[in-house]
Amino acid sequence: MPQLGETVAEGKITIWFKSIGDPVTPGENLFEIETDKVSMEIQAIAGGVLAEIRVPAGDVASVGTVVAIISDAAGAKTVSAPAAAAAPRAAPARIPAARATAPVPERPPGAKSRPVALDPFFEVRTPERNYGSARLADGTTATPLARRLAAEAGLDLSRISGSGPHGRTFARDVAGAIGSGTSKAALVPAPAVGASAEQVKALYRGTPYEEIPLDGMRRIIAQRLTLAKQTVPHFYLTADVEIDQLIKLREEANAAAPRDKDAKPAFKLSVNDIVIKAWAAALQRVPIANAVWAGDRILRFRHSDIGVAVAIEGGLFTPLIRKAETKTLAAISTEMQDLAARARTRRLKLHEYEGGSSAISNLGMYGIREFSAIINPPHATILAVGATRRRVVEKEDGGVAFANVMTVTLSCDHRVVDGAVGAELIAAFRGLIENPGTALV
Repeated sequence: MPQLGETVAEGKITIWFKSIGDPVTPGENLFEIETDKVSMEIQAIAGGVLAEIRVPAGDVASVGTVVAIISDAAGAKTVSAPAAAAAPRAAPARIPAARATAPVPERPPGAKSRPVALDPFFEVRTPERNYGSARLADGTTATPLARRLAAEAGLDLSRISGSGPHGRTFARDVAGAIGSGTSKAALVPAPAVGASAEQVKALYRGTPYEEIPLDGMRRIIAQRLTLAKQTVPHFYLTADVEIDQLIKLREEANAAAPRDKDAKPAFKLSVNDIVIKAWAAALQRVPIANAVWAGDRILRFRHSDIGVAVAIEGGLFTPLIRKAETKTLAAISTEMQDLAARARTRRLKLHEYEGGSSAISNLGMYGIREFSAIINPPHATILAVGATRRRVVEKEDGGVAFANVMTVTLSCDHRVVDGAVGAELIAAFRGLIENPGTALV
């Protein structure tokens, strides 16, 4: 099972394109996996015969697990399907089995394994166990041995005082906590959890319902957003923005778009395309807000990489428009249409949705006037865009007129963005939206 990103720990095999005994050529699609973010076809990196399937379709395997064996045509040994299904969770391999060019002989009991060379396709071996992040939530760090000892002893590293530089926790600190006789209950904080499934179901005895098991995407969404609300100090800023000039610019640009021989326009701008461009430009004007939280420091970026929330069945993706401040509206429109289409079929590549400096969530097309979005860590800001409505406004001469008004709400991480900085960012965005002719084109 390949590694498809630093945060991906497992994948579900949805389909095998080959059966046991089928010939396999390098580069040929072998199976398809589904993670919490994406579905991807995995290609064979060696040729031969598919001798064994250890993880059948529908099962989940952790990264590094041997899911199949490819042998050369001369030594292929077919394993029956029931036998393969009986062992869906094999121990992680030290090197991918797909690189084998001969059947793997059984090693006699007690025999010492010989060292093997690293696979050029997988230079980094995946560890069999993960003892947690080296950087804790409070910004302090811990050595690998300290993390392993704490995990084995059931201790929470955040409750152990580190003796190293900048509070770093060493193995001796964990050993001291174990030797002091401190109870595990005192060291491990009680997790903040809601009612269990059985407790909730007990409330609905006699009421018909259907149980929907969580898939990988919904589970990750629940974990990340719960973490965000518990650990990110949110505050919110709301403003009304007049978009009459924006609408006029959009109509003129779409009317002037070049057309092909079938009269199809080269591009068709949406309000969201202009919002993306304006938000990227606003972050450039207030660079202190074009940043993310990184535990014990802030990362400030030169370019505005804007994530745009795209709803799909069962969840959402946030594909990125990289360097959005440097791109034309037509380029942003074309790129966003492509990313949204591939997001809905879960065909995005890892680099197309990982990272970014800020994000936009637009529910205006659903008629939502105003809402507050949850920040997606490590981002420090997210802009929530509501629906456009007609509203009476006062003119400069004291008269009244109707205007198209859009309400936006900026969610800020107070560790990175203070109130005045957030207000400056909203003001810059409003200025760009209300006067788009010279600011955005």
